[in-house]
Amino acid sequence: MEKIRLGIIGMGNMGSGHFRNVQEGKCPSVEVTALCDINPEKLEKHKDVKCFTSSKELFESGLVDAVLIAVPHYDHPKIAIEAFNYKVHVLTEKPAGVYARQVREMNEAAKKSGVKFGIMFNQRTNPMYAKAKEIVQSGKLGELKRLVWIITNWYRTQAYYDSGSWRATWNGEGGGVLLNQAPHNLDLWQWIFGMPKRVRAFCSIGKYHKIDVEDDVTIYGEYENGATATFISTTGEAPGTNRLEISGDKGKIVIEEGKLKWWKLEESEREFCFSATEGFVSPKVQYEEYSEKEPEGHPQVLEAFAQSILNGTEMIAKGEEGLNSLSISNAAYLSSWTNDWAEIPTDEALFEKYLNDLCEKEKQKPQKK
Repeated sequence: MEKIRLGIIGMGNMGSGHFRNVQEGKCPSVEVTALCDINPEKLEKHKDVKCFTSSKELFESGLVDAVLIAVPHYDHPKIAIEAFNYKVHVLTEKPAGVYARQVREMNEAAKKSGVKFGIMFNQRTNPMYAKAKEIVQSGKLGELKRLVWIITNWYRTQAYYDSGSWRATWNGEGGGVLLNQAPHNLDLWQWIFGMPKRVRAFCSIGKYHKIDVEDDVTIYGEYENGATATFISTTGEAPGTNRLEISGDKGKIVIEEGKLKWWKLEESEREFCFSATEGFVSPKVQYEEYSEKEPEGHPQVLEAFAQSILNGTEMIAKGEEGLNSLSISNAAYLSSWTNDWAEIPTDEALFEKYLNDLCEKEKQKPQKK
């Protein structure tokens, strides 16, 4: 087999984009053999590909080796597990699901079926973040102290939120900026810096838009070694900022505007602090800077997924890694709802109770005319 036969489930903005990437030859190991959407109108212009309005019909057709799932968040786990039952490989859009239990069940089903399971964390293909991961995890930055990420360039207008009834609702998306825009950044946070042990978060509901979910978030995380992380995101600021700063006892790195800046201390700051005989001196520092064009991440992730199926090579992000970023967002929500610290992993039953209550209250609100 030279190419995998791919079915795309969900032909909205993301699904249509993935289809175009394949048709334009950006994923040479992929052939789209089936499309699926519950809305027949989204399939009308694709007469040259077999189309379905239910995932069950697609799976039973035998036309696909793998599927790419690009539907609303709550349906990711359900369709993925359905695919695993048919021994079909799965690449899902982010987030893997809305709550942690869903994603654990996905991973268990994938393992049982013996097929490949990947997640579309395309930001991992950015060479600046890959370089940051290499620096941090190689120990070149020393003992980690702090991560600060200001990621406020996710600006969205009210028209964006009004464009779909499922958008910015607890019942439709399961959350706001943390579940829709920021999963990539939460994934990179833990991919580079590791998982915090607990978080304290503040999620502002409809601070800048007429929506029922959060559009402004601040998360403070703590680590076993005493390191901390601060994560700030919103869809309500313009112009926005995307600045990631990571410090350790041997220096710091900053990623901003397509560049990675690296300040390398000639000796550990902790050792220098207690050996220096003067009060207003600092360790000597060397400076390096990196810049490399970011590739088209989506087709790169899909091609790597196909190659993993065909040749057993590594995917960009395995499906089980979707649990990490979701664990952070689940903990952030729970912290905000309870006005308290939330441990990671979270109390899943308590999280789901709060979420279900919000969904029920939302259903009882008068519908917009």
